[in-house]
Amino acid sequence: MTGGIQPPASHFVDGAWVEDQDGPALDVVYPATGKVVARVHGATDAVLDRALASAAGAQTEWAATDPAERGRILRRAADLIRARNRDLSELETLDTGKPLQETLVADAASGADALEYFGALAADIRGETMRFGADWAYTIRRPLGVCAGIGAWNYPTQIACWKAAPALAAGNAMVFKPSEATPLGALRIAEILHEAGLPAGLFNVVQGDGRVGATLTTDRRVAKVSLTGSVPTGREVAGAAAGAMKHVTMELGGKSPLLIFEDADLGDAVSGAINGNFYSSGQVCSNGTRVFVQRGLRDAFVSRLTERLAGVVIGDPLDEATNYGPMTTEAQMRIVLDHIGRARAEGATVGAGGTRIDREGYWIEPTILTDLTDDMACVREEIFGPVLSVLTFEDEDEAIARANATGFGLAAGIFTRDLTRAHRVAAAMQAGTIWINQYNLTPAGMPFGGSKMSGIGRENARAALDHYTEVQTIYVGMGPVEAAY
Repeated sequence: MTGGIQPPASHFVDGAWVEDQDGPALDVVYPATGKVVARVHGATDAVLDRALASAAGAQTEWAATDPAERGRILRRAADLIRARNRDLSELETLDTGKPLQETLVADAASGADALEYFGALAADIRGETMRFGADWAYTIRRPLGVCAGIGAWNYPTQIACWKAAPALAAGNAMVFKPSEATPLGALRIAEILHEAGLPAGLFNVVQGDGRVGATLTTDRRVAKVSLTGSVPTGREVAGAAAGAMKHVTMELGGKSPLLIFEDADLGDAVSGAINGNFYSSGQVCSNGTRVFVQRGLRDAFVSRLTERLAGVVIGDPLDEATNYGPMTTEAQMRIVLDHIGRARAEGATVGAGGTRIDREGYWIEPTILTDLTDDMACVREEIFGPVLSVLTFEDEDEAIARANATGFGLAAGIFTRDLTRAHRVAAAMQAGTIWINQYNLTPAGMPFGGSKMSGIGRENARAALDHYTEVQTIYVGMGPVEAAY
């Protein structure tokens, strides 16, 4: 094992490290080499019960804490994360395989932004007043109670913060389960929150697979489940939560369209397509993997894109010169390679890449697919890897119709110099998040989430606070009470 990344214990519960080796062993594999670098154990029933009991016990007092004090704790945690960004980023790279060049700016740093943002909002959670003649009513936004957070393996540290920050700011407690493939970052976040002054029990981290997630989803002490994951997992979790009428936030997958019109700035459009397909080796839920290019720009776009991919630097992800990393898991590498093989079989042309890179670990070349039709699997199904599909369109109406012809609705992108058209097309997109002349930027102050099969609810911004509170209405009678008899 690599020194320095083995956590003191597998879980962080009630303000302390907790180990129970009766739980199944979960190896942490460094994707760049395929070697085991740490090991944790899945949560036993005893650990889960302790985590939920401590969360329920701590939450009532936390909800009664001055919101300004809640905010100060979150902001202190943000400061600690920024001070330790390099160590956290190196850990994230070892956990996920993403290049350090990327994790230094996109992972723990994004988590710190979320904690800072919601720390500032904690004292500004407010209700409304209404008049009804002499009578009146007012509303209070109350915390839900104990929330369960279930994370994905592509952004483990960021996701832990994106879920913890609004939940804690609103007065809730959270029990968070990271992906079993990337269990390390969330433990450090729990430790930092506790160091920043968060009372014990309010942010617990437990490890495990789908069984642990299912237990959290169905436990009577849990009022809300927030999941980042695949559509099939989202269906299961949302269905189980619905049986007990629990609140849910589902941030799921996508097959997002990126529309590039003939008048677009070619360099910007190519950069947007690269960011929307090859950042994190394509392992981003909002990626614009269906790249629709207007016919007059299609050849120039493909040519420039192919040239730019020559700038990929493949190497040790801990070397800041490396800008392209491996797939996070061997299983996902196999899934992506199968998709590329199926695309070839269906008649697609592999314009660049398309094969596994000959080195240890889980590496796939950045891949461009052309000569496609909308019914091919590579165009319809989420691949979640470094595979960009180029399609050609003639006019705006065609582009909109084909872009929306999917069950997904997470994101969309539009590149054009005609801002009137940009806003017109954006209004027609059936997607929760849309970028104009940019792609995949997700600041903490902007709501992020999908429509259709891509999710329920929103992460970030004030919208997230609505999903971690519920409205209580109080009616105030100011006069005598009349009755019929």
